[in-house]
Amino acid sequence: MKLTILGCHSATPRWDANPTAQVLEVRGHLFLIDCGEGTQVQLRKFKVKFARIKHIFISHLHGDHFFGLVGLISTFRLLGRDADLHIYGPKGIKEAVTLQLKLGKSWTNYSLLFHELDSDEPTLLFEDEKISVTTIPLKHRIYCNGFLFREKLGERGLNLEAAVKAHIDQSYFSKAKQGFDIENMEGVLIPNAQITFDPDPAKSYAYCSDTAYFPELTTQIKNVTALYHESTFLDEHHHLALKTGHSTASEAASIAKQAEVGTLILGHYSGRYGELENFRREAQTIFHNVELAEDGKHFIIEDRANTDPS
Repeated sequence: MKLTILGCHSATPRWDANPTAQVLEVRGHLFLIDCGEGTQVQLRKFKVKFARIKHIFISHLHGDHFFGLVGLISTFRLLGRDADLHIYGPKGIKEAVTLQLKLGKSWTNYSLLFHELDSDEPTLLFEDEKISVTTIPLKHRIYCNGFLFREKLGERGLNLEAAVKAHIDQSYFSKAKQGFDIENMEGVLIPNAQITFDPDPAKSYAYCSDTAYFPELTTQIKNVTALYHESTFLDEHHHLALKTGHSTASEAASIAKQAEVGTLILGHYSGRYGELENFRREAQTIFHNVELAEDGKHFIIEDRANTDPS
């Protein structure tokens, strides 16, 4: 899994602080998660190929999370896109987008497929043989979901030396990687574990923005490889977090600790703060493995012990 932060700041955009958007590259998919103002410029800046984006996940209908969507859809049209685009978001997102396209007489020449959400229970949005995507119901001022991306276990690795030694015909190598016991050239059934390695551990990524402190979500995100959790405020402004339906860095860390996640990535910072390291320091009083989202920063989510920022 490769996560690229396009924007990780709250409220109004600035030249040096973009609102929320990120892309997750996993098992051949490139998912766009939220689409704040200026997202398409950030996509160009970090050389993300527009044509690879086929699924866009919108957490909620506050502007700093979706005001860039219509512009991106329009640019796709101007670039001659013909592939379907799936958009997952709260009920009302179809109306918000299509009204602007209608008034601007700029209907797309490709299919927009809206998947509108209104359930307060986790909902499966997308699944194939490699990955699943499920909503994470959050607690905000308006209806809001996070998203849980889970890899499925891949094929087993072939132990070529052991397979040759066991006299396995190479025509059965593919079946062995699928987990089957294999009959060798002498007619002896060889246990699969003797000729294969365990597959790489499946990785998972939970995206939680925006939300007030909400311990109920920890059950769903238990043991995820990496968690992105909003940390709009520091503890000194906890009263503002309560008022606005946001979290502090220490509250995000508490969620990470309760859920026993591998790595916590903080983001959605209020513009009132100048020094982002204060968010890390505050969170690390509760949970040790903390990273800071920054515009343009990449995270390689490899396993629970290694989420490498670059």
